[in-house]
Amino acid sequence: MTNNFRRSALVVIAIGALVGVPSLSGQAFAGDKHVSEAVEHAKEAASHGKQGHADAALKHAEEALKHAQASSVKNPHLDEGVKHLKEAVEHGKAGHADAVAQHADGAVMHLSEVK
Repeated sequence: MTNNFRRSALVVIAIGALVGVPSLSGQAFAGDKHVSEAVEHAKEAASHGKQGHADAALKHAEEALKHAQASSVKNPHLDEGVKHLKEAVEHGKAGHADAVAQHADGAVMHLSEVK
C-alpha cells in the first residue's frame, strides 16, 4: 500500500513538472515577443529607407529600438541590434533614408539571431 502511494505521488510530481516546464520557459523568454516586434519594425524601417522615406523609416526604427530595449533576453546579437537601431534613429533624424536602411538591415540580421 505504501509503495502504491509513493508511486502515485511520484507520478503526480512528474506530471506536474512536465506541465510546469513550458510555462516556466515562457516566463524566462518573455522578451522574445519584444525581439520579434523589433525585427518586424526594423524590416519596415529598412523598406521605407530603401524607398527614400526617411520619416517613415525613422518611426519604425524608433519602435524597433523601444521593443529591442524592452526585451529581457541577454544576448550579444541583441546588443548589436540595439546599436544598429540607435544609428538608424540618428540617421533618420538627419533625413538619411539610405543610412537608416543599412542600419535597419544590420539590426534585422542580428536580432534574427537572438534565441
